[in-house]
Amino acid sequence: MVKFLKPNKAVIVLQGRYAGRKAVIVRSFDEGTRDRPYGHCLVAGIKKYPNKVIRKDSAKKTAKKSRVKCFVKLVNYQHLMPTRYTLDVDLKDVVTVDALQTKDKKVAACKATKERFEERFKTGKNRWFFTKLRSTRITGFSSESNQSEQHTMLIFEFGSFSSGASCARAANSAVPNMSTQILDFFASRILDNPFTPLPHPL
Repeated sequence: MVKFLKPNKAVIVLQGRYAGRKAVIVRSFDEGTRDRPYGHCLVAGIKKYPNKVIRKDSAKKTAKKSRVKCFVKLVNYQHLMPTRYTLDVDLKDVVTVDALQTKDKKVAACKATKERFEERFKTGKNRWFFTKLRSTRITGFSSESNQSEQHTMLIFEFGSFSSGASCARAANSAVPNMSTQILDFFASRILDNPFTPLPHPL
């Protein structure tokens, strides 16, 4: 089996308090460990994204808008969705498994990660990683009945989908109020033909 969850791979967290957040793999454990006997990895992600900077902002306001908040945690492979992007930021020396043992070490690791992420953001590289997931609403009408029935679907920009199940699972993390049947319906139709008008799934 091809190993694609490698260090520096940009991923999206699908479960937990950071669902829908972008992260980068620092270290992967394909065979698992004694405490976690399953495939998992150590990730560092963005808890709070930087705000948009415009030309007329002052230096002080630009520095304030460029701030980010980070998180560091161990995540199961099943709770991650890989993207086609990579982030060449070296975090191996600051983000380690030992840093998660105590609160002080974890806070120090998050601060060091925050500094390196902010440095990369200021260079203008990897803009996709520092932006929130974008959702697009496509509205159409069904002509199957005499009365036009309006429908709306959400398409989230996740980079690439490997299956309809991963699409639905990712969308469910971003929009938890949607039912699983609706998400599965939309995911299958989006993958088949993303621009075909869809009937209402209910």
